[in-house]
Amino acid sequence: MKRNAEDRLAAWAAGKERKPLVLRGARQTGKTWLVRQLGERFPGGLAYLNLERDPELAACFTPNDARAMLGLLEARLRRTITPGQALLFLDEIQAAPELLAKLRWFAEELPALHVVAAGSLLDFALANHGFSMPVGRITYGHLEPMTFAEFLLAAGEERLLEAIARCTPRAGPSPALHPRLLELVRNYALVGGMPAAVADWVEHRSFTRTAEIHRDLLHTIRDDFAKYKRGVHTARVGKVFAALPRLVGRKFQPRQVDADEKTLPLKDAFRMLALARMVTPVQRTFANGIPLGAEVDERYQKVCLLDTGLFATQSGIDAAAVAAKADLTLVNEGQLAEQLVGQELRAHRPFNAEPALFTWVREAKSSNAEVDYVIQVGTRLVPVEVKAGATGRLRSLHMMVAEKQLDLAVRVSSAPLQLRKVKTALPIGPERTFSLLSVPFYLASEIPRLVETIRKH
Repeated sequence: MKRNAEDRLAAWAAGKERKPLVLRGARQTGKTWLVRQLGERFPGGLAYLNLERDPELAACFTPNDARAMLGLLEARLRRTITPGQALLFLDEIQAAPELLAKLRWFAEELPALHVVAAGSLLDFALANHGFSMPVGRITYGHLEPMTFAEFLLAAGEERLLEAIARCTPRAGPSPALHPRLLELVRNYALVGGMPAAVADWVEHRSFTRTAEIHRDLLHTIRDDFAKYKRGVHTARVGKVFAALPRLVGRKFQPRQVDADEKTLPLKDAFRMLALARMVTPVQRTFANGIPLGAEVDERYQKVCLLDTGLFATQSGIDAAAVAAKADLTLVNEGQLAEQLVGQELRAHRPFNAEPALFTWVREAKSSNAEVDYVIQVGTRLVPVEVKAGATGRLRSLHMMVAEKQLDLAVRVSSAPLQLRKVKTALPIGPERTFSLLSVPFYLASEIPRLVETIRKH
């Protein structure tokens, strides 16, 4: 299956100012497969180390000398590792996180050697490391589950993907293609982007088989809880993990997990799941300027999970029910739709950027408002609301446009692509004219590109 990250890894490998790459991401998103694919491009092949399976390999990195380390690795692996010809891959590096500090010596003394490190629970080491990280001497890459575009490629729908890429704010795909694209995005909502699930669905087209794969993946993920930071009770992490599907798109409140449990331990368990990339906290931004993360309320975090397919299976969503509904916003009180859009927006951040999502919430007497997502496109702040129905029902979107004096907003639903001028429909305050871009679900990942082409007033 083709992954967009393949091109990004190839660009890294070809770079003249290349640094050792640390590949981050949740378990089973395809990190090892990607690096193995990259290794096939090297004439000297892939020098592979699995530090979880063979922890004794860490002793090869004892010297603070890149050539000495390389010599020990060659002896241990019984092979030649030629800089510029071979790719050195340190897999499951979270089993020996202190080796991250050693990467500086490769950057400084053997820059010709291509070095990649990866690990599923690597963020624990990066958040709580007791060693000096080689700042400025390594680079990061972040791997997400497969996107809808990658799902289309895997399903052999290259022409539909080309039609999506040709869309402009005023010209969507042919009306003849719209129903087919909606059908496929509904399928993607159920299958999700975990590579094992996508590969099986492409071959068998069975949601029953896909759900079985999801359940196996969920069991594997739960088995990892025992590896989380000491002091966090495994059963408590499991309790929070089990509760997350019903909280998707909503504020994380510990009492909704367990009203009898203490708040701080549940918050800590939530943070552990975020470090494991099983959940992305959607942070409340005050949206007074850019970057969005400069002004956030850390007390308010909504829930977006790793993968829409895992969410669908964990929530018990029936595939037949999804197929019977024309609009994803009608499934599971709109949670499936909001998860899908958040996942697509998160995945289309730059490869080396930390995954992040933002929401805007206004808490005021008789005028509360909440916009699902807020994104930054260049210097522009853009509210994104996942909602079906008439324009006038987008009260929160209108409120944010008026309060922040914005000129553009996005609504995601099953309706065809449309760009038009509308006026805020609020009971108080001056009327404001703005552009409303209505985007179908299958174009969610294209929102930043489409917004970029819309001129400001």
